[in-house]
Amino acid sequence: MKHVSLVALVFGVASAAEPLSAQSLLYRPPNLNGTWVGEPGVVQFNFLHRFYVGEGPFHEVQNFPTFTFETGLGHGLGIGWHFGTRSIVGPGRQTDNESEWFVRWRPVGAEGRSGLTAAFTAAYNQLAHSGDGEIGVDYAVGRLTLSGAARGMTHPFREADAKAAVAGGVVVRLTDYIAVSADIGSQVSPTRRAAWSAGINFLIPGSPHTFSLQASNAATSTIQGNSRGLVRFDGSNWVLYGFEFTIPLHLKRFSPWFKGAPKPAAVGGPAGAAVAAEIRMAAFKFQTDSVVIAAGQTVRWVNGDPVEHTITFDGTEPGSPPVPHHGTFSHRFDKPGTYTYHCTPHPYMKGVVVVK
Repeated sequence: MKHVSLVALVFGVASAAEPLSAQSLLYRPPNLNGTWVGEPGVVQFNFLHRFYVGEGPFHEVQNFPTFTFETGLGHGLGIGWHFGTRSIVGPGRQTDNESEWFVRWRPVGAEGRSGLTAAFTAAYNQLAHSGDGEIGVDYAVGRLTLSGAARGMTHPFREADAKAAVAGGVVVRLTDYIAVSADIGSQVSPTRRAAWSAGINFLIPGSPHTFSLQASNAATSTIQGNSRGLVRFDGSNWVLYGFEFTIPLHLKRFSPWFKGAPKPAAVGGPAGAAVAAEIRMAAFKFQTDSVVIAAGQTVRWVNGDPVEHTITFDGTEPGSPPVPHHGTFSHRFDKPGTYTYHCTPHPYMKGVVVVK
């Protein structure tokens, strides 16, 4: 049980965030960073891992990861950092690490809303020594989102002359939890090998996390990296396969210093009711798994875990909504009987109230 509780705690801390504060891969194609801007007090961490499996007899695996960190500053403004390895942007060509620092401002719309959303991104690519920019637009109607981007780079791929690039993509949400997406983008004047991608994207139920299985020929997910495809020495295409996982870290859940820290909530129970028994929820278990009270008395549950729990009765007795960290739920039992209950997100948490 200790191992189960530890695993549940690790997953629970990550998944107890509000989904509206997290970037969703159900609204953007893999190679378009989109118009999303985070909220203050939330650090968005995306792990994009692509790889190439070489030909026999050794079938060497070459990895192309990109890490993204972004946080919101309020008023539609966010800052972030992309870090990728095996970049084709620098002189080493697949031996260099690439850093891109960026600021994004979204004056129109929001991710997930119908209609037009627009954002402006200013970035500096440290490997290319290039000042880069992007205008991104999304148009969502029903389960369809169309995306586009116009990009400019002062020293693309360490070339002396400034260049422009364009990109476009589409996302189709098949259900509330599954979407398919694709995009293509390329430098213009002169046109280079286009960067493309396709993916199938999933929202993990009951969490703010999304997951995507992808195929692409782009190495790093930066403005420059998404504007030119990989080319083998013989001129043929590379095809990389991989996944992307989005992890929002809600700092307000770890410290009250951040704006919007949740306040303890008290739900259920008649006002002024005397509490006959109190049950604490901690370490992903009901610390007192059985209590005996008299009819007409009230039981109060207190959540000491950093994630939400519920008190869900196995019969017809009304239970609780999600009880936040430090929140309480009170319920008066008017009729004698045995009332078994559990936590819906964590069904191995069980208890019983015996009413005499």
